[in-house]
Amino acid sequence: MVVGATASGKTALAVRLAERLDGEIVSADSVQVYRRFDVGTGKPSAEERARARHHLVDVIEPLEPMDAARWATLAEAAIADIASRGKLPIVCGGTFLFVRALLHGLAAAPGADPALRARHQELAAREGRPALHAELARRDPASAARLHPNDLVRVSRALEVLELTGRPLGALHAEHGFRDARYAPALIGVARDGAALDERIARRVRSMLAAGWLDEVRALRTAGLGSARAMRSVGYRQLAEAIEAGEPDAPDLEARIVRATRVFARRQRTWLRDERVRWLTEGEAEGFTPSW
Repeated sequence: MVVGATASGKTALAVRLAERLDGEIVSADSVQVYRRFDVGTGKPSAEERARARHHLVDVIEPLEPMDAARWATLAEAAIADIASRGKLPIVCGGTFLFVRALLHGLAAAPGADPALRARHQELAAREGRPALHAELARRDPASAARLHPNDLVRVSRALEVLELTGRPLGALHAEHGFRDARYAPALIGVARDGAALDERIARRVRSMLAAGWLDEVRALRTAGLGSARAMRSVGYRQLAEAIEAGEPDAPDLEARIVRATRVFARRQRTWLRDERVRWLTEGEAEGFTPSW
């Protein structure tokens, strides 16, 4: 399993491993699963897909639902298919809720309630996302403390669970414990210090904008996909907000996306501190062949 923060070099490492070990790659990315969201998702290039077969990239339409439970089911099927053909499954991605669902299953939380989510979105639209976060802080301080006030999806989910069950989401997670391992993978990643990763993120954002990211977001909105879940992901959200505000040429737009991506990368690195990852230098990753 290849893990790491965004822009750390996961895909390149996974492709090299697939070539050396006769493997195929299962993407663990919550945005790459969607068709038509291409420029800003870091999907494997045509050349990378030619070198190694990829699964769970471009598999559903933008308005279809996708959550950790559904992804884990699809990933399990892909892994079984790859293994049945005598090849090595290589899971690669940075959506760690998906990774955790695959490795340990999920806590017994209730399903989505469209009415509650619509009410949360209405409150956020009317009073701002921090108002919804303040409501969560009043009722579930522990969940609010670990969530950013602008993280509408997760704040709404924490409130949704509380309102449906009367219990904090953290309590359900504590009961589950995520202790039972369904797989025993080797976790590998490319080590990047903070400054190096920040620079890679800045270069990546600049490259995506130069490749037409803003035009892609315009086209998606014109096609009626402005409400797609993927549009709330890092970068897409900032571009959509700029278009909606009539400021697509704002001089600080690139910097806003870079800042948001760096915050996201820090959250990823926090999760990874609790995992046993074999970190490779860039030089080691170039020629790494595992011994198992």
